[in-house]
Amino acid sequence: MRARLGLSVLSLLAFLALARPAEASVTLGLGADWLEGGTGELNLTLGADSFLARNISLGGRAGAAFFDNSHNVGIPIDLSLKVHIERIYFQGLVGPWILLDSNNLFQFHGAFGFGLESGSILFGAEVGRLSHATMLGLRLGFRL
Repeated sequence: MRARLGLSVLSLLAFLALARPAEASVTLGLGADWLEGGTGELNLTLGADSFLARNISLGGRAGAAFFDNSHNVGIPIDLSLKVHIERIYFQGLVGPWILLDSNNLFQFHGAFGFGLESGSILFGAEVGRLSHATMLGLRLGFRL
């Protein structure tokens, strides 16, 4: 039993020693989406992420979303897992979006994004779902 515990602790320490040093970054994002049914949405977010390994980062974003077909204002909150390959990134997002002045306050959001990173600017596309509607959008981000 002690041998297994010792081996587990040593394995964890070896994994942490090989991990990339923490490099946190903060990003100001602007996004525009088309939702199934013809609704448009514009969002402004603030995100933060930190590298877990050489090419993998974990982070989150939150902000404000404005929908064009109604007076709904939302608060998008997403957890993000991003894979970086040279200047290209692939990203998975999941989290609740809080829609104020709506019958359904909490709505599920899940998406896949990809794009280019060049210095402090990120540009990409995102495909996902907001509750029962498909979303297609563009993202522009500025590292602060």
